[in-house]
Amino acid sequence: MSTAIFGATSCYMFEIFSFQFSYFDFAVLSLVGLLIGMAKTGIQGANMIAVPMVVIIFGGKNSTGVMLPILMFADIFGVQHYHQHADWNHLKKLLPSALVGVCLGTITGNYINDEVFVICMAMIIFLSLIIMVWREKTKPEIPTSIWFASTVGVTGGFTTMVGNLAGSVMAMYLLAMRLPKNQFIGTAAWFFLVINLFKFPFHVVVWKTITFESFLLDVLLIPAIAVGAYLGIRITKKISEKDYRWFIIIMAAVAAVAMLL
Repeated sequence: MSTAIFGATSCYMFEIFSFQFSYFDFAVLSLVGLLIGMAKTGIQGANMIAVPMVVIIFGGKNSTGVMLPILMFADIFGVQHYHQHADWNHLKKLLPSALVGVCLGTITGNYINDEVFVICMAMIIFLSLIIMVWREKTKPEIPTSIWFASTVGVTGGFTTMVGNLAGSVMAMYLLAMRLPKNQFIGTAAWFFLVINLFKFPFHVVVWKTITFESFLLDVLLIPAIAVGAYLGIRITKKISEKDYRWFIIIMAAVAAVAMLL
């Protein structure tokens, strides 16, 4: 696995676990850890901003493998703090179909090149953003059937495999369900912990996007993830329910523009 350096010369580069980084690259990667820590403890849209940063350094498909352990470490912080707020009725509806979506995403990822992979990631964010704004503005009747939840689950599983981008899909669903802030975070935390653990062997064995070296690199980011998790908890407590919902939408918009550019 190689990195794409931001035009740095060799005198500004160093090696960590067989990866060549510029100092700027590593600073960006540390910021990714911080943002993902914040995302998993309440600032959901921060995750969607982190995705383009990792894509720039590692490329499309490889970036998904680098990000997954970071997400898993952050999931643990999120579940530890919000586990009691999870709505298990929604999780029971979403998880089985989401596992199917992960399998479909794994198969699809084997047949597309890196350029198409990045375009898919950008379009996932962009389309999710349109749906989120539409639902927030119109507040239409929400389907309650198991088929609606299953469709969301498959979509979430697929998008989390192809780009770690199910945050926008889950945000759309949980916002549509009008879950209170803490229940929103707790439900999402458990969903992603289960799904990300399920994804891990596919990345190791099928896509080979997680190696021993890349996992050690992610371990180095745990302090940044922990700081981000703390900041996410503190910031979430100060945001009102209405402002929180629009904050998620705005952050998704920024991520969509970044990916399309």
